[in-house]
Amino acid sequence: MPHLIYEKRDGIAYLTMNRPERRNAISPQMLVQLAEAWTDFRDDADARVAILTGAGDKAFSAGADLALLIPLMSRARAPEDDWDKRVVEDRSVGQIGLLRGFQLYKPVISAINGFALAGGTELVGATDIRLAVPEARLGLTEVQRGLIPAGGSLVRLPRQLPFCKAMEIFLVGDFMPAEEAHRIGLVNEIVPADRLLARAEEIAGKIAANGPLAVAKCKEAVLRSSGLTLDAGFEVENECARDVFRSQDAIEGPRAFMEKRKPRFTGR
Repeated sequence: MPHLIYEKRDGIAYLTMNRPERRNAISPQMLVQLAEAWTDFRDDADARVAILTGAGDKAFSAGADLALLIPLMSRARAPEDDWDKRVVEDRSVGQIGLLRGFQLYKPVISAINGFALAGGTELVGATDIRLAVPEARLGLTEVQRGLIPAGGSLVRLPRQLPFCKAMEIFLVGDFMPAEEAHRIGLVNEIVPADRLLARAEEIAGKIAANGPLAVAKCKEAVLRSSGLTLDAGFEVENECARDVFRSQDAIEGPRAFMEKRKPRFTGR
């Protein structure tokens, strides 16, 4: 079985981490397949939003596989197969797989179906809308293993959470229940397990029905303006707004509203 299942239906891309017997720990194969899936999703004009989740009912992802991926990256283990070789020989695989340094302006929803620890929480932090089951546990446990959460969290989390809370997560290394993750704004909603995917699809369906260029430019403006001065940020916003207002979708949306029909957006 592939370590990642990648499917596309009705404008939604589904990425399911598929190692339930290992709590969906990120293996070299999974990392490569994540990179391939994210790239395909970015380049497919018909895929408008993605849902990332884990197989089974125990874990979203327990993070990097400590027996396979981490020894490979620390050079404690030599490459043994083609998956290993691709991770070692092409450093962009890891970057893209974890959505780090990869230009993706389409929205991603995470459906957190259980434990999301270390690299699992790093993936959550790279997504835009986050739903979790009541049993979910999140945390960056790397320091407890003498490691560091360098999959994007050291940069992202202090921008998404209060500074002191982010530092507690980094430095203590404990995991938190879903209720605490919701309280501090790390996740959007807590959803019963039997409703998790349906709720993710409900949100994804609403996003997919919106103007795809407008949606992408909203995300682009937010990401590109982060950390800039207000004036510099407004320049990014102006650039994204110009692209949208010059589009055919910007004509179609108001026209459809006036004609009392659903808009036919094309992303152009």
